[in-house]
Amino acid sequence: MAHHAASAPRLIRFNKPYGVLSQFTAQGAWRGLKDFIDLPDVYVAGRLDADSEGLLLLTNDGKLQARIADPRFKMDKTYWVQVEGVPDENALAALRQGVMLKDGMTRPARVRPMASPPDLWDRDPPVRVRKAIPTAWIELVIQEGRNRQVRRMTAAVGFPTLRLIRAAIGPHGLDGLAPGMWLDAGV
Repeated sequence: MAHHAASAPRLIRFNKPYGVLSQFTAQGAWRGLKDFIDLPDVYVAGRLDADSEGLLLLTNDGKLQARIADPRFKMDKTYWVQVEGVPDENALAALRQGVMLKDGMTRPARVRPMASPPDLWDRDPPVRVRKAIPTAWIELVIQEGRNRQVRRMTAAVGFPTLRLIRAAIGPHGLDGLAPGMWLDAGV
């Protein structure tokens, strides 16, 4: 087998739509990344649940992948979270301090109320909202990535997550990328 020179490191920013897995192959009702990204030898760095939207980074560079995905590197992950109800200062303070989940306390998070995110796209399918209950958006910045952590955190303080969008990982943001679109971020 001919040995190819290692290709230059690439970092791809992708705005993952709802209902798409963080893997190339589809599974059950969920679509795979191959419907959107036709690139050889890139791998997901830092997964995002199928029912979450927003920034997914892919790279062909193993060291970079580890640096993004490994919690020891403590990269900020910024989420825009639509919750059921309007969190009061107590709930926000609890998120900031860290909340107790089944798998232990979360690290302290940064959190602030926010207006509906700029250039927000419609979700397909739309979020089911209950007429009698208002919703609110918060920006939540964490450095961990436990399974379904953001959803579990907001539920633990009494405000279930309705819609979850990852807006940034470290210095890399969505920056106006439409859902289903990707761009080279440069390295």
